[in-house]
Amino acid sequence: MVPTTSASSRRTVISVFAALGLVVAAMVTLSATGLAVKPVNGQALAVLEEVPGPESGPTCAVDKRYVDEDTFGMRPDVVEAWNAMRAKAKAQNITLCVNDGKRSRGQQQREFDKAVERFGSVEQAKKWALQPETSMHVKGIAVDIQPLNSAAWVDKNGGPLGWCRRYDNEKWHFEYDPAYKTAGCPALLPSATGN
Repeated sequence: MVPTTSASSRRTVISVFAALGLVVAAMVTLSATGLAVKPVNGQALAVLEEVPGPESGPTCAVDKRYVDEDTFGMRPDVVEAWNAMRAKAKAQNITLCVNDGKRSRGQQQREFDKAVERFGSVEQAKKWALQPETSMHVKGIAVDIQPLNSAAWVDKNGGPLGWCRRYDNEKWHFEYDPAYKTAGCPALLPSATGN
């Protein structure tokens, strides 16, 4: 015997799915406009940290080994700063590709778990990947730039634009902070763990 549902039950289920769809659409729209990811004093950045970044992107135009992800999910000021730096680089015939940008907590945890598997221990993995609670990719202010000659251009020219390389062992990892424009880049840490 096939169970039957009443018309009112079907309408209720359809209404619930429609409401969920509208909530998801509203969240995506607000995130895209930057309204959902602006920090509010005294509140956690939980919304921003849960926004996933792209899983991939089109092939990098100057080096097919890499992708060039969209900047979706990053804070609006970071996207604006990225676009300004990319335009300056382009004016000097340098192509910058975002091989990896925004990640959600879940995406970062997967990256960290892969690093543990690859390097054999949590301590070794921390030299190359951070756990979600400490990653600037999760906070939406970090990009991994490829190819390495493009990353070298950013290392040399990014500071006055607010972009600084943070780790000596990651020549591709840059973080944005508007304070870098005037204060300059902080000293490099040996690795993500600081040692």
